[in-house]
Amino acid sequence: MKRITSIGIFVLSALAFGCGPSGSGPGGGTPAKDPTGKALTDSKGNALSAPAAEKFKSGLDALAQHDKTKDWSDATCESTAQLFLEAAKEQEKPFSEAYYNAGLAYHRCKKNAEAKAQFQKALEADAKFHPAKTQLIMMSFYDSGEKNIDQAIADMRQTAVVDAQYKNVEALVALAMFYMKRGNNTADNDGANDYQRAKRYLQSALAVDDGYMPAFNQLALFYLESAKQAAGQEKRKTATNIGKKKKTGSQAMELADLVCSQAIRKNPNDPVIYNTMGMIQVELGNLNKAVDAFDVARRKDPNFYEAQMNFAAVNLQFRGFPKSEEAYRAVIKNRPNDYDARLGLALALRGQINDSNFDAYVKEAGEHLAKAKEISPDRPETYYNEAILTQEYKTKASSDPNKAEPILVAAKDLFNQFVNKAGSSAEYSDAVKRAKERMTEIDQIIAFNKQTEKERKAAEAEARQKEAEAEAAGANEEAGGTGADAKPATPDATKPQ
Repeated sequence: MKRITSIGIFVLSALAFGCGPSGSGPGGGTPAKDPTGKALTDSKGNALSAPAAEKFKSGLDALAQHDKTKDWSDATCESTAQLFLEAAKEQEKPFSEAYYNAGLAYHRCKKNAEAKAQFQKALEADAKFHPAKTQLIMMSFYDSGEKNIDQAIADMRQTAVVDAQYKNVEALVALAMFYMKRGNNTADNDGANDYQRAKRYLQSALAVDDGYMPAFNQLALFYLESAKQAAGQEKRKTATNIGKKKKTGSQAMELADLVCSQAIRKNPNDPVIYNTMGMIQVELGNLNKAVDAFDVARRKDPNFYEAQMNFAAVNLQFRGFPKSEEAYRAVIKNRPNDYDARLGLALALRGQINDSNFDAYVKEAGEHLAKAKEISPDRPETYYNEAILTQEYKTKASSDPNKAEPILVAAKDLFNQFVNKAGSSAEYSDAVKRAKERMTEIDQIIAFNKQTEKERKAAEAEARQKEAEAEAAGANEEAGGTGADAKPATPDATKPQ
């Protein structure tokens, strides 16, 4: 199942226009003014027309409202984007901020092609418009499957340091995240290694905006990962072994916890920082506090994938199966092809099987495992858990050993497939050992059942033989009364009849 995931989420903040010297609007029309009477301009100092400013403000209001109510849909994304595009049409000169914010509206609904097109239009209008460049670099990196990390770092450093002159906090945080993801130990002018470079740029971001939550979140993740590295742990992606691993304790963990606490005081409504707080509590071994933090995160944003998965994962560890089931179902509602959610839901259902729901829960758990196998046929975990479901539960559906044997054979085959797919991976070494033990156990059960069946048949045959002999003896007694040698009585002619 999925381990707890660290994330670096960047809130796409809408750009507002600035103020400049008063003058005529585009084409000599009425210029837009702020409440003090100063003319409103774009980032290049071009005066905005009153209609453009009005449409732009309507777009900003729509962005804020939909972010607040979390009701983004294809329709709301399109209507919000159109407000910004209409603002751009009102301008004589290209309006980079309007294109950029239209891209943000599309990005809210993961309409990446439409978002990318608007970000590119913003750059065409102003080649130094670094907010759009930041988004395009991020999108290109994720489109590459997160493989072009060196190129992403070079491009983002150019954007954050050269183009934006350290003023774009989002670019600074993105650069820090890239450095942490790469994690090499080569020294350069920015620092001794990637982690030191990441720390430097995160501190620069907070120096520009000490209330920027993504910077707080990434700094907390920086200290969290630093503590795990100091403890000799590898970066983890799932929460499979929460109950087994030793808790992490160090000064870096204390700093991570402190950063989260400071961030929550600044903004108690940001779900991302609560998710990170939960991850820190897991490392500290405080699972109850971790569950509480993940629960806050997912309630503040029900579509927050990582928070739902983390809440489900930790609950699964200490048998909070109903809550785990609830969270996994919430994920599957939005992501029906999520492997980890399907597998997790199967485990949550299996943990709740009892006499009253036996047939229904065994069936549904099997269906989710089958779907998980369909989604990722090479993931070993599915085969192991399907084998457990088969051996432990499906065999109980029949008390007849003859009918149970094929089910046990199927379970053994699944365990064998798991062992083959797991290979020599250290991650699955314990499970491989248990799988082999269960395969031996299944062989012993089948042999025992066969021996028991053989003895049962022999006993039944012996019983039938004895019964047949008894029936034969009874028949003879009825026929002669004195046994097999008795002769029929004949009348004595010398005696009176």
